[in-house]
Amino acid sequence: MTITAIYPGTFDPITNGHSDIVKRATKLFKHVIVAVAANSSKKPIFSVENRVEFAEIVLADIKNVSICSFDGLLVNFALESNAQVILRGLRAVSDFEYEFQLAGMNRTLNPKIETLFLTPATQYSYISSSLVREIAILGGQVDDFVHPYVKKAIENTLIRKRN
Repeated sequence: MTITAIYPGTFDPITNGHSDIVKRATKLFKHVIVAVAANSSKKPIFSVENRVEFAEIVLADIKNVSICSFDGLLVNFALESNAQVILRGLRAVSDFEYEFQLAGMNRTLNPKIETLFLTPATQYSYISSSLVREIAILGGQVDDFVHPYVKKAIENTLIRKRN
């Protein structure tokens, strides 16, 4: 096993579904880089520094994982990181079309980098960062969806925004 995979995303916030994908990917690849997108059009609620910190805490017990941020084209970052694979998660059929387009574009930009898809465990298949944020904003509990450290950060951020 000599392949390095990059798992990119905004991770705003990192969820149990993301963690599940990372844990399973580490069994398939020599090294997994969790690449937190800095310049996102999604307008994240947490800074890139916070999102990297959350991932470092949540994934601290996994040996062959590193976490970093990136800005710019993913395929360029993959090359700089000596990654051969871009790893993407698919939760539902609705994710497929968008992910398929990204994979095709990335393949066109750099045919040497493959895109592979993993599906999360069934209990995480409906979790997304945007749903977690919405639930939290509306006063719901997110305990089952995120690490306790991330839950506390979400609560603290929402309290600050309300005041």
